[in-house]
Amino acid sequence: MRLIDTLSKKELNELIGRCWMTHDGMWFYHCLQEFGIETTNRINQAAMRALAPFEINRFKTAMGIQKERLESFDEFVQFFSNSIDLLIPDFMNVAWTFAVENTVQWEFNQNKCFAYKGINRLGVLDRYECGPLYRIRCWFDCLGIQYTMQPNINLCVMNERDNCEGKFHLSF
Repeated sequence: MRLIDTLSKKELNELIGRCWMTHDGMWFYHCLQEFGIETTNRINQAAMRALAPFEINRFKTAMGIQKERLESFDEFVQFFSNSIDLLIPDFMNVAWTFAVENTVQWEFNQNKCFAYKGINRLGVLDRYECGPLYRIRCWFDCLGIQYTMQPNINLCVMNERDNCEGKFHLSF
């Protein structure tokens, strides 16, 4: 029997997600060793910004969305929820909620952010520019959605406190 036939969707999502994050972590580690944290942060963000249009277009195609722009918060929530179901396995330990109109709330808690754990092991947490939230910001930009971020996070905040939480306020 083939492995893919024995795994549940959740198990498959976790396995592929862990492999992808290990690749991402190894890329970050080797770039850090070669070029230092400032250059690694810059290259990491450039890669995420370049990746966003591909991800957005692939998910729009998979969901049968043919329009250029999402026109409402409800359309966004459906798009975003379906996308993160595929891209953000449970081990990443982030909760996304949409309880308030035009607001996306995130929460990583108890020092369990997957990026925090890896970057902390590398010893550069005090200068690491948060990749997970930057990637989401790239998605908003690619979707043409205006937003504000509260708090406006650049450097990892888990270096100073036990959680990372906030809101994106979207304009449609």
